[in-house]
Amino acid sequence: MERNDSKPSVASAGDAGTGPDRSLRALLLLEIVATADGPLSLAQLSERLEAPKATLLRLLAALERLGYLLREVDEKTYLLGPRAGRLGLQLLRNEVVLQRHRLVLRALVRELGETCNLTALDGDQVIYVDRVETSEPLRLHVQPGTHVPLHCTASGKLFLAEMPAARRRGLLERLELRPLTDRSITEIDLLESELDRVQARGVGIDSEEFVRGMVAVAVPIRSAEGHCVAALACHAPTARKSLNELIDYVPQLQEAAAQLAEAFALPAPGA
Repeated sequence: MERNDSKPSVASAGDAGTGPDRSLRALLLLEIVATADGPLSLAQLSERLEAPKATLLRLLAALERLGYLLREVDEKTYLLGPRAGRLGLQLLRNEVVLQRHRLVLRALVRELGETCNLTALDGDQVIYVDRVETSEPLRLHVQPGTHVPLHCTASGKLFLAEMPAARRRGLLERLELRPLTDRSITEIDLLESELDRVQARGVGIDSEEFVRGMVAVAVPIRSAEGHCVAALACHAPTARKSLNELIDYVPQLQEAAAQLAEAFALPAPGA
């Protein structure tokens, strides 16, 4: 993958405290936080954006007040807030974007014969952004807009596995790891080990952990920088497909995920 290592510079956007220049500085700041591997401190942001700490501090306070940024529990580092997450979800659910990715989903369902879903991280849960159903009568009905847990779904485990270790641990400690079936992993240490395996293989797996009799796999949809911005999942009843049979579909899912990245105007890694 060809990487662009040039750093967005707040200074290059102008030094005025108000008007369009300040808006541009805010966008550049959010871009850096969104693409970082973990929460960033004021000093790190100042270095990456080549801007004075005093200027950034005022901007950070305003973005935090509006909900676009959050401070971590140490109160010294910043990450994206819920309002920024909602903005990203609104982009994925934009009607023009929906039409693009639905074409990919429909073609994939025709090829695999099973329901495929587009999912995203929404706070501490997974949200179904869109889905195309199989024509088979036996299937799991989940409406777009539905939220499901992170710890026992293929997409959810994928999103957790993609997080920096410290953020993941903090999230797991505040989540209610409730068993949805007798296969749900509810002990943090065991779940951490499972997430390490998910990270290594790049595929999320649900082995009847969310719904008894249903299995699923999920692959990441990545931005040009390699960040997981959404997931593409396929699930099926065990009466029709085994988990291993779904895993055999991973290459097709990965190819479709690259097409979805293009549909979102996110150049796929390696392109």
